Amino acid sequence: MPAAILLLGGCSSQGSSSNSSVDIETAAEQAQTSIDNYAATTPATGQDSVPVNAIAPSAPGLNQAAPVAPTGPRPTPAASLAPLDPPAPGTPGGLPDDRTPISEAPFTPDSAQGAANVVQTYYALLGEKKYRQAWALWGNGGRDSGMSADAFAASFDKYSEYHANVGAPGRIDSGMSQRRVTVPVQVYGRLKADAKPVYMLGTVVLHRVVPGVSDVKADQSWHLQSADIKPRPRG
Repeated sequence: MPAAILLLGGCSSQGSSSNSSVDIETAAEQAQTSIDNYAATTPATGQDSVPVNAIAPSAPGLNQAAPVAPTGPRPTPAASLAPLDPPAPGTPGGLPDDRTPISEAPFTPDSAQGAANVVQTYYALLGEKKYRQAWALWGNGGRDSGMSADAFAASFDKYSEYHANVGAPGRIDSGMSQRRVTVPVQVYGRLKADAKPVYMLGTVVLHRVVPGVSDVKADQSWHLQSADIKPRPRG
């Protein structure tokens, strides 16, 4: 792992209707568990499909309808797509080339590195299409994202794959009872519609309160407060 970059690879669960209720506490607990004990697993699964144009005769001797050729654009085979190639650190569109060594000693959850770990977990969950768990990592039970859980999931469902490189966190900005830290992020993915690669760069701000200020235990953990991630042309 480069000294200043936490490199992670990732890739929508289907959102329910807008009238469905979201168990925010359960989602938040699952997301927090992912932060503490994250080990990405993406088992390969396969499912046989039956052609929709295969029409079996209802009885022997009856004529069988001719297969109907599929219409519409065909998806681009994954094997023919050029691999995603995010810009390197220090180059246009890349993360800052910060060569400051990062301590490999265990870090505490309330440290700046703990905040970067939340960002790493957040983007790993997005890559695995675990959108509700990722949404729960936003402050105020997901509401700081500015979207409902369903709208949040829909906003990422346009990507066939979604990844991020997480940079070294900045210094913690300490107030009387508030803590904030900024973490640089480089996002790269691919759209479902046309397989076009997408490259983005920006920062994520995380927030927490010090113990004793809030009666809600979750408020003392790092949560995403804002994100400024903008598209950047490759090269």
